[in-house]
Amino acid sequence: MQHPVLTVEARTVLGKQVKKLRRTGKLPANVYGKGLSSQAIQVDTEDFTKVYQEAGETGLIDLKIGDKTQPVLIKNLQADHQRNIPLHVDFYQVNLREKVKTMVPIQIAGQAKAVTDNTGLLLQSLSEVEVEALPADLPEHIEVNVEHLAAIGEQITVADLKVSPAVAILTDPALVIVKIDELVTKEAQEQAVADAAAAEAASQEEAGAEG
Repeated sequence: MQHPVLTVEARTVLGKQVKKLRRTGKLPANVYGKGLSSQAIQVDTEDFTKVYQEAGETGLIDLKIGDKTQPVLIKNLQADHQRNIPLHVDFYQVNLREKVKTMVPIQIAGQAKAVTDNTGLLLQSLSEVEVEALPADLPEHIEVNVEHLAAIGEQITVADLKVSPAVAILTDPALVIVKIDELVTKEAQEQAVADAAAAEAASQEEAGAEG
């Protein structure tokens, strides 16, 4: 199976000077691995963004440094979320014959019957789980179908997740991923807002009286 190729180069700009590096369209990064010393590298920001959109944090990438190519996973991506730009990234070099541990996102599929019938609210309390597998077996995401959830109190836990036998889920199986909760009516929301406003007004009056 072919993996996306990302060409990088050794980085000599370190510390606070990396701000200047980013202004030239380069993303500061490091590559490390088991038994390997961390190496400072840099990569074209646009090239990285394209590869990240394809591979995510669980897809293998062939990192090319000079005439050497090594399989890596993306780790510890730091980003400016307001401007939606990456600031720094680590690449973890893997051994394709050794299992690795990583976090895999949960993807909700379908719409809960309780939501469709307007009798309940779907709450998601877990967005990712930790798994262990060979690098080539790591799933991009784990899908959770919620269409059968029809009654208040019904839920899906980590123990209910379906994955390949090659993938071991390490997260506590008792943790709840999604559940159906009571529907909050518009009137209840308005009452909650009114109660909060009244409490705030009373607090200010009390503070004024004390003053």
